[in-house]
Amino acid sequence: MMRAVLPLPRVSLMVFVLWAVITNAASLGQLVLGAVLAIAIPLLSRDFWPAPPPLVRPWRALRFMGVFALDIVTANWRVARQIIGPLHRLSPAFVEIPLDLRDPFIATLLGSVVSLTPGTVSIHVDQQRWVLLVHALDAPDPQALIDEIKERYEQALKEIFAC
Repeated sequence: MMRAVLPLPRVSLMVFVLWAVITNAASLGQLVLGAVLAIAIPLLSRDFWPAPPPLVRPWRALRFMGVFALDIVTANWRVARQIIGPLHRLSPAFVEIPLDLRDPFIATLLGSVVSLTPGTVSIHVDQQRWVLLVHALDAPDPQALIDEIKERYEQALKEIFAC
């Protein structure tokens, strides 16, 4: 019964909390509208959500989130220095990163992590060749970027989800 109304309870909770924060929900009406949205959005979109693999090592996920948060801060600083400095020193590049993982959900998650880190944008996850295409603002050594993404992110995601 509960799964029929809330097929994705975490998504419902996230929608409700985000609605309350964004609207500064100080009224009962705003909270009720947030609850309606928290029920309706997952119900309408449940067919589009892939089933994620089980989280096998949650403690590793906490460590990964810490590393990722630190990477976002340091990348913001690095990108700010790069765009304020002489632009002719930048070496933008498209880089193909061969993936060792074979789970579409985890590959998409990896692409999202790369895109959220300033200075890089994930363009495409090729599930035929298992390659992640990334655009980097500054990649004078593409192999170093490949190694960094594989070691810091892909390996950690493989450990977290045991894939």
